Amino acid sequence: MKRFIVAAAAAMSLLGVAPAAHAATFEFGMEDEGLLLSNPQSAPPAVAAWQKLGVDVVRIHARWWEIAPAQTATTKPAGFDAANPASPGYDWVRLDQAVQLVRANNIRVMLTITGPGPLWSSSQPAKRNPRWKPDPKAFADFSKAVATRYKSQVDRYLLWNEPNQKGWLQPQWERVSGKFQAVSPHVYRGLVRAAQPVVKAADPGAEVVIGELAPVGNRPISADTPMRPLPFLRSMGCVDDNYRSVRSGRCKGFKAAKGDTLGYHPHPKKYAPDRVNNDLDSAQFGDLKRLFTAIDKLRARKAISISKTIHLTEYGYETSPPDPASGVSTALQTKYLQQAAYIAWATKRVRGLSFYQWGDEPVRNLGSGTKRYSGWQTGLLYNDGQPKPVLSVMPAPFVIDQAPGARSAVLWGHVRGEAQGQVTIMVRPKGSSEFTDVQTLNIGADGVWSRKLTPQAGAAYRYEWTPKPTLEDPNPQPRVSGIVDLAKTDKSRYKAAVALAAGS
Repeated sequence: MKRFIVAAAAAMSLLGVAPAAHAATFEFGMEDEGLLLSNPQSAPPAVAAWQKLGVDVVRIHARWWEIAPAQTATTKPAGFDAANPASPGYDWVRLDQAVQLVRANNIRVMLTITGPGPLWSSSQPAKRNPRWKPDPKAFADFSKAVATRYKSQVDRYLLWNEPNQKGWLQPQWERVSGKFQAVSPHVYRGLVRAAQPVVKAADPGAEVVIGELAPVGNRPISADTPMRPLPFLRSMGCVDDNYRSVRSGRCKGFKAAKGDTLGYHPHPKKYAPDRVNNDLDSAQFGDLKRLFTAIDKLRARKAISISKTIHLTEYGYETSPPDPASGVSTALQTKYLQQAAYIAWATKRVRGLSFYQWGDEPVRNLGSGTKRYSGWQTGLLYNDGQPKPVLSVMPAPFVIDQAPGARSAVLWGHVRGEAQGQVTIMVRPKGSSEFTDVQTLNIGADGVWSRKLTPQAGAAYRYEWTPKPTLEDPNPQPRVSGIVDLAKTDKSRYKAAVALAAGS
């Protein structure tokens, strides 16, 4: 296993980083739909901060249940044309505002077209459960309306959110003759097959992303048990555990789901980004090779039609504080998010990494154990708006990747705000109090740089760059990354494999 040494909090002002205007090769994304869709007072300053931070793309949910009319009705309103975004009854106000706000800050938008929809969109509305087997034609109509309305503002659509989780799609399973059979993958395949062609027809140049799976699940004990991602993909592709074709039952007349790319949510919970999950049917961040193997086998058997590249569209660590049950320390969050960005970049099949989310949700006590700390606390800020330590390194993460016993190492960084085109690697030798220049490098259009060097034993490293001039700051001063101090790096596995900075 390699060891990863990552810089921690640096004395860096977020507001001093210039806005991103380039189209990134490796994308730095952000998601916080609760903020964008439900908090109109706090959203504008947050998005302005994302611009200064260098965010390339923001993921926003197009929430079917909020936008379509008659949420609790069992029949579609008379005269309502669900495929026409101008049909009376549709309410686009909040989504319009969110999309316009992000674009006004020179950041691209990707839209997740997702249910659950209104009750009448279920194929069995009498069950009074809008998540239950959504009607593919109804979803296709809504998807067409979304792509038609936003085709001049959006160039990437994601079809459904986490269909392997009961909160988004039901049933996950059905019990037949005493055995559980997967249902949600087949329902989802139908939704994709209905929606993908109409989105492409409405917005021909757009990218359609499918999957958007959560990384873990369980063995079924009820119809609501969340499904693990790799069995979900196999069932969606109508292959068995050995990737042999199945053409009976729900696979009779099989036709593969089609998209341009796969989206995935490799949330690691408390695992370090390079730690492998022993459950071979799950795939967290440390299991991307396992996910790629499944994709390649499905592609080879024409069980799914997508490219080899993927988007990691949701990723984060809950922190303690405020969640001692499910959170890692803020120091580990600071290290892990930088390490994850490096691994994602080094994994050439990954197009980008989007962080979830900007600010913590309030902690809600819903019971004992982990339920005592419900809600998502993966933010870069606490719920009161105060920054976590990780925020100071987000403008310019820094990683030194050195295999145990190796002389050389890869130094990597990502200047996420727009820079003047170069970075300077700096070293503070062991026993010294001063940094000196080692080498000046050109950075890519996406702000990424890397260089293989032989580090000095016990030395500390950082890098320096200068933002491009702006109207607010016509003569910007150089900025520096956090510091990696090799003398203070703990080389033990996982939790301590990524070191905190020593300070300046």
